[in-house]
Amino acid sequence: MAQASETLQGELTGAGRLDKVLADLTDLSRERIKALIAEGKVEVDGKPATSASAKVQAGLSFSVHLPPPADPQACPQDIPITVVYEDEHLIVVDKPAGMVVHPAAGNPDGTLVNALLHHCRGQLSGIGGVARPGIVHRIDKDTSGLLVVAKSDVAHEGLAQQFADHSLERAYLAVCSGHPRPPAGTVDARLGRSDRDRKKMAVIPDDARRGKHAVTHYRTLERLDHCALVECRLETGRTHQVRVHLASIGHPLVGDPVYGRDPAPLRPLLKSLGFHRQALHAARLGFVHPVSGNRLSFSSELPADMRELIDQTGYSNR
Repeated sequence: MAQASETLQGELTGAGRLDKVLADLTDLSRERIKALIAEGKVEVDGKPATSASAKVQAGLSFSVHLPPPADPQACPQDIPITVVYEDEHLIVVDKPAGMVVHPAAGNPDGTLVNALLHHCRGQLSGIGGVARPGIVHRIDKDTSGLLVVAKSDVAHEGLAQQFADHSLERAYLAVCSGHPRPPAGTVDARLGRSDRDRKKMAVIPDDARRGKHAVTHYRTLERLDHCALVECRLETGRTHQVRVHLASIGHPLVGDPVYGRDPAPLRPLLKSLGFHRQALHAARLGFVHPVSGNRLSFSSELPADMRELIDQTGYSNR
């Protein structure tokens, strides 16, 4: 029999941020409350809540509609993973291109979550729910590189806060079409769902009442033949941020099937190399350990396919 949904109702007894006030009143974590607000399942004073950071006053009524627990969607699978660091609270892995982070429509298994459930023997933070246990952030299926996953709820909360206040260090290496001018700069442009294709992200005008603030700092590391190796440092972590921001300044990632078209001179080479993904690698990740307080920093070398691409497009006199 399907389990029924539940509604928590009452009166706010404190003032401040909505997510914190509700977390103090219920057994729900702030991350869980944020997710429920995003799903339209929280009401304050009879109106849907739209922001976890909204300021509220004591005495207002609230309702939190909890959906019935979902059936487990991820099961442990013995899939090899590259572990860069691990302790009782978190694990840092180097994800290969082609691996989906968590189960979703079209990818029910074979994901990083399936591999982690086996490796960690199910000891992952429950905040992400049954389909995304421990997942604090994601990188695209065809992007390779570093990812941190929470094994305990306290680590999940601490890491999520660092992502929220943009205090983590995240640097990507990418091969983009053409040679950026200027060779280094900043793309500060809001991102949101494209009006033409809801599966794609797009730059949104600053005066639009949608989208999210996004900032990418880039610098050219090496000029190549019809392309360039660039480093991108993220202030924010929006969906497809590097891919959309570089495409917006006329330099989409090489191999990106969604946001760009490869320069004609490169197409025969890409075909011969069998290179069919966006040339993007999460190369560096740094953060403060949410429990010990120690600063941790990790780096990952470029995968073989991107190294080969760079070698084949490098100038002979570089």
